[in-house]
Amino acid sequence: MAAPGTGTDGGNWFSALALGVTFLKCLLIPTYHSTDFEVHRNWLAITHSLPVSQWYYEATSEWTLDYPPFFAWFEYILSHVAKYFDREMLNVHNLNYSSSRTLLFQRSSVILTDALFVYAVHECCKWIDGKKASKELTEKPKFILSVLLLWNFGLLIVDHIHFQYNGFLFGLMLLSIARLFQKRHLEGAFLFAVLLHFKHIYLYVAPAYGIYLLRSYCFTANKPDGSIRWNSFSFIRVISLGLIVFLVSALSLGPFLALNQLPQVFSRLFPFKRGLCHAYWAPNFWALYNALDKVLSVIGLQLKLLDPNKIPKSSMTSGLVQQFQHTVLPSVTPLATLICTLIAILPSVFCLWFKPQGPRGFLRCLILCALSSFMFGWHVHEKAILLAILPMSLLSVGKAGDASIFLILTTTGHYSLFPLLFTAPELPIKILLMLLFTIYSISSLKTLFRKEKPLFNWMENFYLLGLGPLEVCCEFIFPFTSWKLKYPFMPLLLTSVYCAVGITYAWFKLYVSVLTDLPVLKTKKQ
Repeated sequence: MAAPGTGTDGGNWFSALALGVTFLKCLLIPTYHSTDFEVHRNWLAITHSLPVSQWYYEATSEWTLDYPPFFAWFEYILSHVAKYFDREMLNVHNLNYSSSRTLLFQRSSVILTDALFVYAVHECCKWIDGKKASKELTEKPKFILSVLLLWNFGLLIVDHIHFQYNGFLFGLMLLSIARLFQKRHLEGAFLFAVLLHFKHIYLYVAPAYGIYLLRSYCFTANKPDGSIRWNSFSFIRVISLGLIVFLVSALSLGPFLALNQLPQVFSRLFPFKRGLCHAYWAPNFWALYNALDKVLSVIGLQLKLLDPNKIPKSSMTSGLVQQFQHTVLPSVTPLATLICTLIAILPSVFCLWFKPQGPRGFLRCLILCALSSFMFGWHVHEKAILLAILPMSLLSVGKAGDASIFLILTTTGHYSLFPLLFTAPELPIKILLMLLFTIYSISSLKTLFRKEKPLFNWMENFYLLGLGPLEVCCEFIFPFTSWKLKYPFMPLLLTSVYCAVGITYAWFKLYVSVLTDLPVLKTKKQ
């Protein structure tokens, strides 16, 4: 990371990148949108038409409000703009309503709120080390990082085709990271606290924030060997952080506490009855576990070791969101996934405390917390991989080893999002956009680290190239085979399992890097 005060080299290129991607987003307005479009339309209607006391009880639609209160208020504010476009979208009973004006408003609201993401990227770029800076603009780390973030393929298709509001939420996260890099710890803590009350999935990375703030802000000095100086603990700083968290939480949850509705709110935020996996299998450890269970059940039936009448009716391969029982392997409970997640996170948190590496160490711990939660969490959405990909972009322009991990994680994680866009008109769009982003990412980072060893070994090259034949099989061959009727789940299964292997490999490789890196010794007061 660069020294304080370092800014971007000029601003015209950054503005051009931001305007260019905004234009692309506008071109994507007429494309396919998922049920999440109706989800957010329904939330507009709920917050606009009903009193606060009914927000988390309303159930006319199956898409009930299940985000924290700040996001509900965000929808409330948007609804007062939406009424000037089409009032009918604000009717709770207008299920699946999608007029042209409704489409224009909701798509535009995502594009406009992305302004926060653009600002956050600009702030993060100020702190990129310029030692590797080339005379060529396109080879500068700041330029490469700006493209990797602003033009991120996953964020483009999830927000501006599939439809969600991840851009401004990731903007809050990146801005909080930038503030921590700038040693503006209280601002960083405040932004992250606010973010948690917008979308609770960011609890995945809360351990990294908590340990880093305690280690680098509440303790003000280290010993010469890098270990903590216990007598440097500041109660005032702890109280300041606690006060920020308390005030933000009070502002968010206070009205529902006064209405005695906190249990209802939390039941919406944490619906454990939805099942282990999301409808589109997230490519994590449980995808591999489920696939192994399926293979063992098929073998068991073939060898007549299993009774067909005793096999559970709810099959993971149906793609349904539900509770179920595994056939051969032990069934997984929410408690089991929580224990696995905590075990996976602990080594990274341990390193952040005992092997401090400054902001870079915090960022790596954050990514490992996100990846570990993705790997072992309960009912993980495939889109949650972006929670690791975007911050990993910041590391990718710093070291060749991190660039290699980033490219494997990003290419595999982005491809795993393909099943989200299953309509024919979007097929060439998603293939073209991913190819462009992937080719740019690999070529730009190879150029940046051209004086170092190759970013991929033969095995990694072979694995990444395998995504091509996989896509051909799933999209162009399988639909014309007789297996389509008998095994309709097969493309999803193959995609999820293949990508799970790559994401697991990237997670393991990053962990090895973190565990083997030496701590950064720092004796002076922070």
